[in-house]
Amino acid sequence: MSEIILDSVIDSIKLLPFLFLTYLFMEWLEHKTGAAARKRIRTAGKFGPVWGGLLGVIPQCGFSAAASSLFAGRVITVGTLIAVYLSTSDEMFPIMISNAVPVVTIVKILTCKAVIGILSGLVLEYVYTHILKKQEPDVDIHEICEEERCHCEHGVISSAAFHTLKVFVYIFLISLVLNIIIGLVGEETLAGLFTGTPIAGELIAALVGLIPNCASSVVITQLYLDYIIGAGAMMAGLLVNAGVGLLILFRLNRDRVQNLKIVGVLYGLGVFWGIIIEFAGIVF
Repeated sequence: MSEIILDSVIDSIKLLPFLFLTYLFMEWLEHKTGAAARKRIRTAGKFGPVWGGLLGVIPQCGFSAAASSLFAGRVITVGTLIAVYLSTSDEMFPIMISNAVPVVTIVKILTCKAVIGILSGLVLEYVYTHILKKQEPDVDIHEICEEERCHCEHGVISSAAFHTLKVFVYIFLISLVLNIIIGLVGEETLAGLFTGTPIAGELIAALVGLIPNCASSVVITQLYLDYIIGAGAMMAGLLVNAGVGLLILFRLNRDRVQNLKIVGVLYGLGVFWGIIIEFAGIVF
């Protein structure tokens, strides 16, 4: 149990710099520029998915957490959010490095995730704004503050620190519960899901990838390196593996229906691209 608690603490602490800088930026944006500037940033988001896909591919799960916070404050668009989710690599990078995977192979996988994230984000952005004709309502950061009771009147830095602390505690508690469950179930049992129904590899891999815990990406990556699952299933699982980004989305974004739709779209895109890769015979 002590090891599980320690792992949960370490995983949560890794996010602190990203969370604090994100909330600091959001508070500054609200205090110094207001809704008009936020709207300009969001409407300039036609290229947001490009930046989201490129930044998300950097091997650090904090980007998905930051993206969720920015989306909850309506600073970035849904297309940019999905681009970050799809491209983020979480624990895949260190696992492959520790297994002495050739750098060329790692670069190919990261490039593929970035390209998929950018393309999917751009298409989703176009469908959302031009076909469905939907527009995100503007959100005042202080509305979130009132719900969180963070005492924004005390200043930008203290408010950002309070937001960070509250989300940190939330992430730690959820991560602890997930680590306990996975510890009881066992990673071997989790891995057995893939070998039991290989035809549905992409579907199952994507479901496992949705688990907001580093264990899911570790299992998927290791199974691919051990030649138990193919590139399609591996990519399906890793594409949807947004980590704690999903936890923060449900914690901060008040539109629960929208949250579920985002998870559904993320899952569908992960499975779709996984099947495409599998049928195309792509091997990394």
